[in-house]
Amino acid sequence: MRALGLTTYGGPEVLRPVELPEPHAGPGEVRVAVRAAALNPADVMLRDGSLAAVYEGLEPPYVPGMDVAGLVDEVGPDVDPEIAVETGRFVVGVVDNTGSHGGYSEHVVLPAASVTAAPAGASFAEAASFLMNALTARNALDVLALPEGSSVLVTGAAGAVGGYAVALAHAEGLRVVALASPADEAALRAAGADEFVPRGDDAVVDVLGLVPGGVDAVIDAACLYDRITPAVRDGGTLVDLRFWDGDPGRGIHVAHVNVRERATDHAAIVRLREQVEAGLLPMRVAETFSAADVFDAHRRLDRGGLRGRVVLLFGDGRERTTA
Repeated sequence: MRALGLTTYGGPEVLRPVELPEPHAGPGEVRVAVRAAALNPADVMLRDGSLAAVYEGLEPPYVPGMDVAGLVDEVGPDVDPEIAVETGRFVVGVVDNTGSHGGYSEHVVLPAASVTAAPAGASFAEAASFLMNALTARNALDVLALPEGSSVLVTGAAGAVGGYAVALAHAEGLRVVALASPADEAALRAAGADEFVPRGDDAVVDVLGLVPGGVDAVIDAACLYDRITPAVRDGGTLVDLRFWDGDPGRGIHVAHVNVRERATDHAAIVRLREQVEAGLLPMRVAETFSAADVFDAHRRLDRGGLRGRVVLLFGDGRERTTA
């Protein structure tokens, strides 16, 4: 089968078409004919070598892609009967990509627990746009396990993970402080932010003005690290999404979370799809590119400034279908 991978690290130009053995579903697995794959920062980290230590010893090509939508075309034996998958089903899935196993492929084999039906009425691109980032936000909130009424600061609140963290935290009765560009204030308040702080040099002062003594926790989607820990109360928690090894002091706990830990949490995956269908979590597509234009797609992601996902389309991925 054809895929998009890399054999050396660098800029978008290192991504190229590769031929791989066609995979088949084994016990407890399904195979998905990929129609759309969303681009994530993790894909860039793989591409530019930031994850080189993780991939050391694995044979290239390395294939990025953790967010996919497509059609089930093989169901392996011994799939849990409680997981509703059958050939032809339009599904979304989280790919725990390693080596040449990634979502930028014509086909990808996944544990059946890693997929769920696509949200009703979604296009392939829309369906590929939410799951990994929403699951990352879900993971961060579950690690925090804050009681209702606690305060949580979300940095990068207008981004993919941050936006979902704002909506989920608000739905669970937390006091949400969103930190983002001033242009995003109205949208974040509509999504559930109780307080808004514009990003910039005065962000910590502004947070402390709203929450004297500091917030109970921060979900640091913007990777501000020690620039934002002064806004956390003594003994609070910073959720780190990118392997930060700093020590903020004052008894502040740094909780490292990795979405791969939840890649087979079927109940959480199904619940997130239900929350999309209920309107709590949006499906936001900024731009779509043909898989053949993967260089341009990664260049667009590298430029930043997006309020939605960049999505690669495979085969007939431009067609709209229903779950």
